[in-house]
Amino acid sequence: MIKRRAHNVFAVTLGLLMAAMFLLAGCGAKGSAGQTDNDNGLEGELNLFIWSEYMPNDVLARFEREYGVKVNRSEYSSNEEAMAKISAAGGVYDLAVLSDYMVDVMIKQKMLDPVDLDKIPNFKNIGEDYKNQPFDPGNRYSVPYMWGSTLIAVDQSKVKDAVTSYADLWRPEFRNSLVVLDDAREVIGMVLQKMGYAKNETDPSILEQAKEELQKLMPNIKAFDSDSPKTLLINGEAVAGFIWNGEIPLAQQGNPNIVPVFPQEGIGLWMDSFVIPQKAPHPKAAHAFINYVLDPKVSAEISKAFPYSNPNEAAHQYMDPALLNNPAVYPPKDVVKKGQYIRDIGEATKLYDRIWSEVKR
Repeated sequence: MIKRRAHNVFAVTLGLLMAAMFLLAGCGAKGSAGQTDNDNGLEGELNLFIWSEYMPNDVLARFEREYGVKVNRSEYSSNEEAMAKISAAGGVYDLAVLSDYMVDVMIKQKMLDPVDLDKIPNFKNIGEDYKNQPFDPGNRYSVPYMWGSTLIAVDQSKVKDAVTSYADLWRPEFRNSLVVLDDAREVIGMVLQKMGYAKNETDPSILEQAKEELQKLMPNIKAFDSDSPKTLLINGEAVAGFIWNGEIPLAQQGNPNIVPVFPQEGIGLWMDSFVIPQKAPHPKAAHAFINYVLDPKVSAEISKAFPYSNPNEAAHQYMDPALLNNPAVYPPKDVVKKGQYIRDIGEATKLYDRIWSEVKR
């Protein structure tokens, strides 16, 4: 569904091929840097690059009407694919939404232009806990959009014994009944946490142990699904899963017996942010769109459609109290404090990719 974070070499290769097709088709970048086409002093177009199902169409349509800017939306299915496309496109995209560790990678590779926070007055609406993150101190290159977690979801009407840890997913009763994210870093990271190691472990010998442990879990996994893991939970094909937190409230609409579980080993955490790729042709429109999305009422509308955790604290007053009080969306503070983010691990990423391909083949 909404958020996808598959991490693999194939995604990078596919991204490069698709980026080449994008350039040949001439999609999006009709304007030139600095071009202004409307009364707002903004360029007439905005080339937005974002996860699929992550921005309501109504929000884009209103921005177009109010600002006179045509939004060309392109989508991708992984951070690696996004990076590959941005690199190959060379100055096509104006604005992208990337995850924490990928922002870090692209800053290091000088692939992003700084954001001008003076042009984003609604940045003040972002809670202090979500600013100045380690992957971008001072928010020089990124502006928070959404944050969230990876949790265990359980259909309590079908699971007799309580689930309290990742280790419980290895129980024989879950044979062929788990839905798990199709994501190397998240799943291998979960296995590492189950074993008592850090989510971002790079020691080859420890990662080999994690591979063996993941192989033991395979008989229990019915499906790898980062697109819509809620579907299998709703229709009963899966009785538990390791999924994005935003999928849980949507799953609960179809099956109220589904509940979140905060594993004792600690949840996974992530933050997605707006970034401006280097040589963006329409930077004024990019800044205007970020500011528009950070308007409290607009941000609240986005949360209603896609119920991830919203760092825009000014928007909370316009949000459904049931969503704000849903622990799957806003876990207890002590749970969040114990959580771990995915970090850039450099060359060790190849080890995760190899393990992933070997286990799934």
